Amino acid sequence: MAVLNKIRQRSVILILVIALALFSFVIGDLFKNSDALTGGNLDVIATVNGEDIKRDEFMFNVENMQRRMGPGSTSIQTMNNVYNQELRRIILNSEYETLGLSVERDQMRELLETSFSFYPEFQNQDSIFDVNRLNAFISNLKEISPERAPLGTFMINYDEWTNNEQNLASNSLQTTYYNLIKAGLSATLTEAKEEYLSEAKTVNLQYVQIPYTTIPDSLVQVSKEDIKAYMQLHADKYQVEASRDITFVEFREEASEADRAQIQADLIALKHDKIEYVEAIKATDTVLGFDNTDNIEAFVNSNSDIRYNDRFLRSADLSTTIKDTIFNVPVSEYYGPYEESGYYKLTKILAKEEKPDSVKVRHILIPYIGSTRALPTVTETPEEAKAKADSILNVLKGNRSKFVDLLDLSSDLVTNENEGVLEFAYNSPFAPEFSAFSFDNKVGDMDVVETSFGFHVIEILDQMSINSAIKMATVATQIEPSEQTIDDVFNSVSKFEIALENGNFEELATEYEKNIRRAAFEELDENVPGLGSQRQVVRWAFDEETELGDTKRFSISGVGFIVAKLGAINDKGLMKVENATTPVLAEIRKEKKAELIKEKITGTTLSEIANGQGQSVRSASAVSLSSTTLSGAGVEPKVIGSAFGLAEGAISKPIAGDKGIYLVEITKINDADELDNYAAIASRLSNSLKATVNSKVYTALQEAAEIEDNRAKTVY
Repeated sequence: MAVLNKIRQRSVILILVIALALFSFVIGDLFKNSDALTGGNLDVIATVNGEDIKRDEFMFNVENMQRRMGPGSTSIQTMNNVYNQELRRIILNSEYETLGLSVERDQMRELLETSFSFYPEFQNQDSIFDVNRLNAFISNLKEISPERAPLGTFMINYDEWTNNEQNLASNSLQTTYYNLIKAGLSATLTEAKEEYLSEAKTVNLQYVQIPYTTIPDSLVQVSKEDIKAYMQLHADKYQVEASRDITFVEFREEASEADRAQIQADLIALKHDKIEYVEAIKATDTVLGFDNTDNIEAFVNSNSDIRYNDRFLRSADLSTTIKDTIFNVPVSEYYGPYEESGYYKLTKILAKEEKPDSVKVRHILIPYIGSTRALPTVTETPEEAKAKADSILNVLKGNRSKFVDLLDLSSDLVTNENEGVLEFAYNSPFAPEFSAFSFDNKVGDMDVVETSFGFHVIEILDQMSINSAIKMATVATQIEPSEQTIDDVFNSVSKFEIALENGNFEELATEYEKNIRRAAFEELDENVPGLGSQRQVVRWAFDEETELGDTKRFSISGVGFIVAKLGAINDKGLMKVENATTPVLAEIRKEKKAELIKEKITGTTLSEIANGQGQSVRSASAVSLSSTTLSGAGVEPKVIGSAFGLAEGAISKPIAGDKGIYLVEITKINDADELDNYAAIASRLSNSLKATVNSKVYTALQEAAEIEDNRAKTVY
């Protein structure tokens, strides 16, 4: 009682302590999520030129697009598509507003008429577009929203309709905007003349090339400071986005040798009958094995990961693994177990026959209500269609010459034009029942065959390219790890993680006989090189709480587990010196070698210079300014450009090209005859300029836009 009294006396203090603890928890979370204190809004996907892309609307658009794109598109791909659409919309809309461009009501009606005039829902009795029907349709959509109404072959609701109208308006504005820009683009006659002369005016020249390779790399010292200075001087070439580098090891959930041996043993055991206790009859019963089963299809389908294929197969249908040997296996004997495409398989040979590779048949098709591609005019029931086909067969059995006369009864209008005849190969995509009759029977056979299209009266006219065919039953088991193997892998990765607490990642990888793999990616990437779509790994690597050297285990579909280590944090901006060393080193060496070569050049003529450097004088004729290739040297635009600045007979100063130092002498200038008119060339240049508007204008606008991208923190 004394203790309870003390608790009651201090109840106010306890309440205050609890309240302070909760307050500190909330405040701590606020500091952890600085956006809550700094005013950052996690409901804003991005801000573009001052306009926010709101999370709710963004995710609504993502959901709609995902529905349209289907399962073939990942959520990240869909989000990227929606983001790019929103980005484009905002950037271009700001341009439209500045120019005062808009789509008015009358123009919107014209756009809708152009897009939907062929829909029966918007046509009158004379099949002419009726704006009143359009207005009524839109009003009905608005009234029943969010329910959908049929339009053509699909369903649509009011929100989707208004979104479609916005897209039409946006496309119209975009076309107008780009046309305005194109109207202001044209090449001048002076530019046309320069274009003509760059192709028509040529020079003949001689040159000496002193390759950079004449100076050994060992004589050129490049310091870290040299690399840094070069990168700063060419900063635009070495800008990078923020990225992370990880190293990782895999713990793969793969079938062990013991698992593989067990799978093969289980397949072999399927051959034999076995005694099993049956709960339903409270007694044992004999289950027939592969050797004695009287229902091959049911046996295979109940014991195999691949369903039974009741077809004769030719050599071309079989994999290279078995095609050369399986035809030698006697009927009723087995081939395997063998490994193929991730399965162990046991194959029993059921039959061998000589079969055609292609056939020529003719048929009469009698469809019925509900059959595939049946016309609306078809009224026969399946029973009536079958009776009609049987009567046609009876007539033809008495006189096959009447086949063509009876084609008027067939609904296959395509083959009717060829007297009902068609030829096809055994692997053509025909209805299986139609194909089976045509290939499994003999020339001259005729019967009624039902397919999803209706009832066919088929006559086999010819069978070509007779080859060996085989029918077989295959029981297949996918090669997968056993539960014991999966447990062993889990235990192994768990021990690896525990050891990492006090161990070295690289040393432990060696101890566990794991290959260390590396991957680099940016913050909005979905794929991790070598692992595929692994957004979870990207998020972890960019998490503010993940520090350099941290490790984490991830479950990877199709692999098992990986343990990753954050190896490098690369901030946005100028590339790190160590990452740029390889590409920059070659450029700096070129520059330093160029200076060394220039210092060694002596002589006043090309011959003297060539002899002094152990090189030869080369010639090139009809070199044009529009070409970047120098005969005998390769692509050297700087050298060719410099040559056209020389007078005839003049020798250039040393030119630092791509492959070495060049000295050029112009031996002849071949002037081009001027044209009377350059209008045609100017028109061609203008059209070429206008063709680039759609891509280049938006790219320029996007680069100039103020974009704050929060996707990585909000939805990715």
